[in-house]
Amino acid sequence: MCFSATASFTAAAITGGIGLVTLSRVSNRAEVPLAAVPLLFAVQQAIEGGLWLTLDDGLAPGLATPLTYGFLLFAEVWWPLFVPLAVLLAEPDARRRRLMLAPLLLGAGAGLFLLWSILTHAHRAVVIDEHIVYASERPYPLILGAAYFIGTVMPPLLSSRRTVAVLGLIVLAGAAIAYIVYWQAFVSVWCFFAAVASGIILFHFEQLRRARGEGITT
Repeated sequence: MCFSATASFTAAAITGGIGLVTLSRVSNRAEVPLAAVPLLFAVQQAIEGGLWLTLDDGLAPGLATPLTYGFLLFAEVWWPLFVPLAVLLAEPDARRRRLMLAPLLLGAGAGLFLLWSILTHAHRAVVIDEHIVYASERPYPLILGAAYFIGTVMPPLLSSRRTVAVLGLIVLAGAAIAYIVYWQAFVSVWCFFAAVASGIILFHFEQLRRARGEGITT
């Protein structure tokens, strides 16, 4: 999270707890990746909490670089690959799954390009105005950002599950707010919004469990 080590570790603990409960609600193996999203966000937030300790408090400065790259691998590579795939696997409607293929390919392409960039160009994290800013020696083209967000936001919006579509709307709104208000620290702030929004995934699986327990087709 972009504000402090304490905030990051608190978000990691809460999101991790949500993730464990969410996984306990899964009854279909194909839904496990989507249910694991909160727990994975917890790992990412814990990494940034450690990064705060190295940058702001000066603890173990030698860990700053690996923690920076660890956070970026999650934020820029993992999510555009994993989110569309997780949503597609959990989608019961075949027509909507086909519609999700295009954003899945765009997200995968963006993630692979960003992986290449992370591996071949220097990246660093600095604290500016009480936010962590991730800087690269090579700026990313606008079209790459478009592919990234189509890949991560469009599949949830296309879902036949209302709660998953709401998740997409919240993540989209968080992206807009992060870009307008915190553009320098966009990566960090947007990931915080996404981590908080992942709490709705627990609500989604709780609803599914109750519906299945009552014999309602889902």
